[in-house]
Amino acid sequence: MSRPHPMMFERALASAVRAPSPHNTQPWRFVLDGETLEVWLDRARVLGVADPLAREARLSGGAAAFNAVVSLGAEGMATVVRTVPDPREPDLLAVIRLDGNRKITQAGRDLAEAVFRRHTNRRPFLDRLVPPVVRVALESAALEEGGQVEYLDASGRFSTVTTLVRRAEALQENDLAFRAEAASWMRHEPEALDGVPTVATGPPPYGARAVSLRASHANPELPPREFEQDPLLAAVLTRDRGPHAEVRAGMAMQHVLLTATAAGLATSFLSQPFETPQTRDALDRIFDGCGQAHTLLRIGYGQPTATTARRPVADVLTRRVSPDVPAR
Repeated sequence: MSRPHPMMFERALASAVRAPSPHNTQPWRFVLDGETLEVWLDRARVLGVADPLAREARLSGGAAAFNAVVSLGAEGMATVVRTVPDPREPDLLAVIRLDGNRKITQAGRDLAEAVFRRHTNRRPFLDRLVPPVVRVALESAALEEGGQVEYLDASGRFSTVTTLVRRAEALQENDLAFRAEAASWMRHEPEALDGVPTVATGPPPYGARAVSLRASHANPELPPREFEQDPLLAAVLTRDRGPHAEVRAGMAMQHVLLTATAAGLATSFLSQPFETPQTRDALDRIFDGCGQAHTLLRIGYGQPTATTARRPVADVLTRRVSPDVPAR
């Protein structure tokens, strides 16, 4: 096995922090211990109103772990990932260890490059169908990480789920705590290191629409626009449940998002029904028998939009220099 260059981990961490997170909260921190990288939950950045059980935060941690694995793989390093490995340390989400060398593939390079182009597109998509071959590729990406993609149009759940999304958005709009929390993560400075800057928001929707996007992420200074009438919506599921499944679902979700980006697709999230108790329970019942739904993705073709900034790696990294130095 060839020895990894120290800069490999620097590049892996630069990729890890590009993961998506609700309101760009970036609820992660990392510990580098020799050739082992640990991904930890940052409780201070978990949304107390929208995500009190840290489900979405763990998805983000899994996505960050996947980005690191993709980066190392593109440099010829094989890895082994253990998720939520220690019940005594529930905030330790994943441990990534090097496991020899691997062949560098073009597919791996494409995913690594997509890390820095992937972003949430909150603007209208084109009414252009995603080809079947691409839909199959997204399904395969989830399966590789132990997850599952279910397209709502194919499953017959489209109307039921989109009704639930609109209901959740209405509930949040009438909840002062939700609105205050969302507003606290909006940023007016394009270079803000966390939160959602105005340049990454979308226009107010015009006319009837199939799904309701977050009102808090609509920019009233933009003219209203029509959104696509037949969006491709996909649920990311796992067969099992709990913190372990949430981290793995985050890895599956990120593999899907990067595969979509590499194929020229735009993506965004419909997180509202996961964030209100009334709709969360209803969503579980809708997918009963299929597994645990962890996130809903909106997928299509859209115009390029701005990426959001991230905190520097130095702000989220601890280096463990000896076995006596604790991770926290």
